Amino acid sequence: MKVEGRNSIYELLKTDKEIDKVLVDKAQNDEGSKRLLGNIRSRKIKIQYVDKRLLDKESVSKRHQGFIAITSDYKYFDLEDIIDGVKGKDGFILVLCEITDPHNLGSIIRVAECAGIDGIVIGKDRCAQVNDTVMRVSEGALNHVKVARVTNVNGAIDRLKDKGYWIYGAEADGKNIYSEDFKGNVCLVIGGEDTGVKKLTREKCDEIVSIPMYGKVNSLNASVACGIAVFEAMRKRKNL
Repeated sequence: MKVEGRNSIYELLKTDKEIDKVLVDKAQNDEGSKRLLGNIRSRKIKIQYVDKRLLDKESVSKRHQGFIAITSDYKYFDLEDIIDGVKGKDGFILVLCEITDPHNLGSIIRVAECAGIDGIVIGKDRCAQVNDTVMRVSEGALNHVKVARVTNVNGAIDRLKDKGYWIYGAEADGKNIYSEDFKGNVCLVIGGEDTGVKKLTREKCDEIVSIPMYGKVNSLNASVACGIAVFEAMRKRKNL
């Protein structure tokens, strides 16, 4: 996996993830580059100085800022890792139902990290998987969020219900989201860009909540809707 850009690499260096090497534009000589290089050297990570043309060729985003780190592929967590990680407090977990756009997945991961979500559950099928694009769009947030990949999303929801989680589904025809308190162990299900929350998954939800719309367009981008819902839930949970 490639991690591109200074901010993303700074966040990567805060973790214990194994980094094979960092490709660096040999013309980089500004103070910001020197600070980042110092951090890379302190981790005893191999630095390979290359021509900018090679970085441009290797880059997915074309916004590498002179740095591309090469790491192993993302290692998914188990659902039980996420559940066990919230012991001693009320948990807040996201379940993504057929989010197929990696840009949306990356944005949702960034939202989740900023909000302090305990983990994200995605399906192995009909869902975007963690890749270079997701890492780039998350701006390094992926390094700090547990993402579990499961064979059956509905089965994961059943497991969360067994553990005492109240399951909210975000859809267009539910209760006003601003009327809910979101206290206790909470799971929020976000549906796909075009399909929404699938019927069988919706039937497993304890409550369907909706974001009020006041314009002529009656839907939001999945990551935008997720951001609004997550931060409203966190506001209520923290009594703000």
